[in-house]
Amino acid sequence: KIIDVPPMTEDLRYAPGQETKTFDTILDFEDSGGLLRMVEKCNGSGDCRKSSTAGGTMCPSYHATRDEVHSTRGRANVLREYLTRTQEINVFNQEALRQVLDLCLSCKGCTAECPSNVDMAAMKAEVYHQYYKHNGVPLRSKLFAHINSLNNWSYRAAPLVNTIMNSPVTGPPLKRMLGIARERAFPRIQHATFIKWLKGNASERMKHTDPVEEVVFFADAFTNFYDVDIGKRAVLLLSGLGYNVRFVAHEESGRAAISKGFLAVARRKAERNIEIFAPLAEQGLPIVGLEPSAILTFRDEYPKLIRGKGQEKARKVADQTFLIDEFLAHEIEAGRIGQDQFDQTHRKILFHGHCHQKALSDAGHSALVLSFPVNHDVEVIPSGCCGMAGSFGYENEHYDISMRIGELILFPAIRSAGKDVIVAATGTSCRQQIMDGTKRVSLHPVEILYDALVRTG
Repeated sequence: KIIDVPPMTEDLRYAPGQETKTFDTILDFEDSGGLLRMVEKCNGSGDCRKSSTAGGTMCPSYHATRDEVHSTRGRANVLREYLTRTQEINVFNQEALRQVLDLCLSCKGCTAECPSNVDMAAMKAEVYHQYYKHNGVPLRSKLFAHINSLNNWSYRAAPLVNTIMNSPVTGPPLKRMLGIARERAFPRIQHATFIKWLKGNASERMKHTDPVEEVVFFADAFTNFYDVDIGKRAVLLLSGLGYNVRFVAHEESGRAAISKGFLAVARRKAERNIEIFAPLAEQGLPIVGLEPSAILTFRDEYPKLIRGKGQEKARKVADQTFLIDEFLAHEIEAGRIGQDQFDQTHRKILFHGHCHQKALSDAGHSALVLSFPVNHDVEVIPSGCCGMAGSFGYENEHYDISMRIGELILFPAIRSAGKDVIVAATGTSCRQQIMDGTKRVSLHPVEILYDALVRTG
């Protein structure tokens, strides 16, 4: 077809003599030559426009809407235009730009699946950080960003807090005030934290006189306040397999702060954690954690948040940081864990991997460890993002698209599974989304392995 188009030398990304601007950012984008060059890494190939049935995670909101603006490419194009053409002092002070990034779930899929490894999640966090400088921070964002601090006092009155938050009388007005979807149930906070249990069970955790290895356990905020039983089983599993589990007091990961653009807050937490864990990493001790979005923050964001000498320490800590599934898979491959340590009960398992796990680690590690015991039959759901993405799916304006994302592949796969099938998922958000979308309880892989563990002594 012959159509009337501008000359090929017009409407280009660059104009003659155009300056490549630099920006003072919290996150370190120097590996890409700065924030603008990170955006410019998008070459327009359109891999982010693949359908949900093509496999992969990128880009969940595009899968649900099929709207170009919600693809990684669409967001990159808009962001690049604002960064290069806006003349305001704070080029990030653009409501339209904030709206374009609003449906980015920060799944990290683009960091692994985009041919240019465009990190839209990092850029969204940076843009929100800069935008809030001139526009203030919404109350809901403050609450989510500081959820760990809130939990630190609310767990002491857990029965009362849970009643208020989920009561049919007080729950709905509280949700309306905070902008939480009425269809969601607030997660139930536990009255005794995982860290308290860890500190009180040192003899159980360190009983091996000749351990296979010593590991350092990172207690993320989700495990500490909500998934306490999963944390206990993880520690008992490691102990049962012959590992000594070590715990040191530490900061929260900063994941919630990063997701809401509170990068200065996240940097302070990262700096404290690196100072705590760097000496352990230098000893070659593996640092393991349960929640992908939390423990993998050490690997992904910490080296970007910290500058100077601390950045090199952060990289060394990152090299010693492992999702627990990843650590167990490595130990199995090294021959330090045997099948005789598990029973031979037949279990059918349907597994869904967390987005950050897929992008920054490998969901295949979970599949490997789940299928390791004899008679374990594991099927991996070819799903992308579950749609919850931390606080995203709880927010009233995002609820519908959150559930639409879940309905693409994840929910139908679980609904079609028999009642004898065990549903497994590594992420706290994923397990909540599965419950809300299918009414099926899902387990963390360590719970399944703990149940299969042969008890000795």
